[in-house]
Amino acid sequence: MTKFHLDYIITMKDIVKEGASILRKKTEEVALPVSKEDKDTLLCMLQYLKNSQDPNINKKYNLRPGSGLSANQIGLDKRMFAALFDNERYMLINPKIISHSINMIYLPQGEGCLSVEREVNGFVPRYERIKVKAYDITGQEVIFKFQGYGSIVVQHEIDHLNGIMFYDRINQENPFKLPDNVIIESLY
Repeated sequence: MTKFHLDYIITMKDIVKEGASILRKKTEEVALPVSKEDKDTLLCMLQYLKNSQDPNINKKYNLRPGSGLSANQIGLDKRMFAALFDNERYMLINPKIISHSINMIYLPQGEGCLSVEREVNGFVPRYERIKVKAYDITGQEVIFKFQGYGSIVVQHEIDHLNGIMFYDRINQENPFKLPDNVIIESLY
């Protein structure tokens, strides 16, 4: 039994911080059909994102704004995440990138992460467009195409599920050097 039921409000104390081993392991596939516990957890994670993007609520609970939250970021070894961007919400279970563009993009200000409480400077190269196969909260197989900011968010969350932190993708010698031999441009 998990504490993440529908009445539970996830706050920053629930977010696992960098250095925790669960953030560095590949998460376990979620069993289908989707259990009530997993559905409730995903809804709870999505509610955190909604709360964190609401200026009044995020101030009241001292929440850092987020666009995505993976299960291992709240201490659960499960291959699922919630995302909220461009007024669209996603709760994806066992997601896999099944295709991606050759062209890449990056956020000029760099990426942030709810699990990382320090500033990390550098460009994080991401595919401009991705196609993802996953299961939704009802257990139905779904395929989504993401581009731009959404593509960055979803790649960031899938990386979490694979034990990869965003700063692992920054060039270690020169944080602002972009990959050679690929078309890559700033998102903004």
